[in-house]
Amino acid sequence: MCRASWTWQHIEYVIGFNLDRRAFELLDCTATVPGAIGAFRRSALVALGGVSTDTLAEDTDLTMALCRAGWRVVYEEKALAWAEAPTTLGQLWKQRYRWCYGTLQAMWKHRRSMLEGASFGRRCLGYLTLFQVVLPLLAPVVDLMAFYSTVVGDPLPVVAVWAGFVAAQAVTGWYALRPDGERASALWVLPLQQFVYRQLMYLVVIQSVATAILGVRLRWHTINR
Repeated sequence: MCRASWTWQHIEYVIGFNLDRRAFELLDCTATVPGAIGAFRRSALVALGGVSTDTLAEDTDLTMALCRAGWRVVYEEKALAWAEAPTTLGQLWKQRYRWCYGTLQAMWKHRRSMLEGASFGRRCLGYLTLFQVVLPLLAPVVDLMAFYSTVVGDPLPVVAVWAGFVAAQAVTGWYALRPDGERASALWVLPLQQFVYRQLMYLVVIQSVATAILGVRLRWHTINR
């Protein structure tokens, strides 16, 4: 499971950097410059008063503040970084829990950007709200409906939709691996991802939203080394 967990993260990062962030740059709606592989102009940070500690996602908070201040965020495909990644599902849960909760904090902090007239607020916060909050919250309902249809009704339509979804992910993953010259053999875990990794990610969102609604303060979670 540790190897599969690492491979899932690897595919997620590759697709995120080689496809998602390129699209975010074109649409001018980059939400996060990762702290582990981001570079910022000193003058921009000084103008903002430094890095804020208002949220647990300082890099997201900072990126949103920079965009609201009129700075442009670009993707640099040649950037390299060496960083530690979670090696167990427990560590992965803690990391994503903090990320998701921190992102919700940053979204709430910069919520007025949707009314400021700039396209960044509408595109960025609209994307985050739909794809990282609303859809994950609805995912359990989709899974339950699919399971019910498989058990009670004809399982063929459900299997066909699932196979089509995995095939689309495989094509996307293959295309994302090409710029880095990586082998497509890493995509072997995609079918398993639909039964473990995806559920883990939307459960993290559910827990983060519940934590935010209840007003519970989340502490910083570190990776065991």
